[in-house]
Amino acid sequence: MNMGYTLVGAVKSRAFRVLWTLEELGLDYEHIDAAPQSAEVTRISPAGKVPVLVVDGVPITDSVAIMTFLADRHGALTFPAGTLERARQDSLTNMILDEIDATLWTAAKHSFVLPEDKRLPAIKDSLQWEFARAQTNLVARMAEDGPFLMGETMTIADILLAHCGGWAINAKFPITEPRLRDHIAMMRDRPAFHRAIGG
Repeated sequence: MNMGYTLVGAVKSRAFRVLWTLEELGLDYEHIDAAPQSAEVTRISPAGKVPVLVVDGVPITDSVAIMTFLADRHGALTFPAGTLERARQDSLTNMILDEIDATLWTAAKHSFVLPEDKRLPAIKDSLQWEFARAQTNLVARMAEDGPFLMGETMTIADILLAHCGGWAINAKFPITEPRLRDHIAMMRDRPAFHRAIGG
């Protein structure tokens, strides 16, 4: 069923995690591979950030908000709202955003995003320390009874973590926890991941 989805954002950005979600859900969509602050983006989202998902003419911004919307709308990759499982899923999702995504994004800003005179390359040592500590904390919260963060059920938190894991590898931030290395490798082996890369 075509729900009128148009995703705007470059594959090599946080738009990828939304592409991956769309592919896992088996949805039809149009993808506009546009860079942040480009005319294609600012025309629909004045802040110029990607990704943007346009649904029946309405733009939705911020990758995890988009992933949550899609999962809730299609009843997959998530536990139902109001359940304890959903509370745990949301807790893991927010931890990944706060302690992993944010650390990697700060490193990226001080590598190539900020103007050169605003970068602090020395900050990367402390960021790598934070990243290693966050991995230990996350592994302690992973379910013991399944391959995914929540156990046998894959959720958007798994996609988010695996996307951050690929970002970390590219940034040369070591994945120090074997269980996370296995999770990232398993997720990146999924057919939907490869379709999203090709998309």
